[in-house]
Amino acid sequence: MTGANRARLSSELAENYDRIIWSLTRSLGSPDVAHDALHEAFLRLDRVPDSDAIRSPVDYILRIALNVAKDRWRAQRRRAGTSDIAELLDISDETADTVRIVEARSEIAAFKRALAELPVRSREVLRHISLDGRTTQQVAAQLDVSVRTVESDLKRALRHCADRLDYALPQRLGGPRPRA
Repeated sequence: MTGANRARLSSELAENYDRIIWSLTRSLGSPDVAHDALHEAFLRLDRVPDSDAIRSPVDYILRIALNVAKDRWRAQRRRAGTSDIAELLDISDETADTVRIVEARSEIAAFKRALAELPVRSREVLRHISLDGRTTQQVAAQLDVSVRTVESDLKRALRHCADRLDYALPQRLGGPRPRA
């Protein structure tokens, strides 16, 4: 900014500084934001061309400061917050590497071997409940055994597979809770 506009805007800013800050604080809701916006607006006044005369310098300065504040607000909304960044960093790599593929295949083979070692009824109970999503009552009716037998077979099958795959099972797998 050179010449007439620079001198006029600087003069109006100096003379009306308190009124401009008061107006910006009222519009923006914070004296700190108002001061920051006015400071940035003052720096932007250098880009005002001299070709057109400014009719109302105070209103012009206020408009620039409000636009600065609005631009900052938009930029902050676009920035990712800490929780957004943490969520993005937590995204797992969808491409499986060779080691993971080999480990998964080995685990599947071990699980198949563990299933083959089970008695037929225990294997059927595990399959119907785990894979087919049936209830213990439905499986008991289908296999013509008691619900207690189905629960016992399921517990045996789960323990056997967990042992073979070296997994830890929770202490309680179902059924009634022990009395204290």
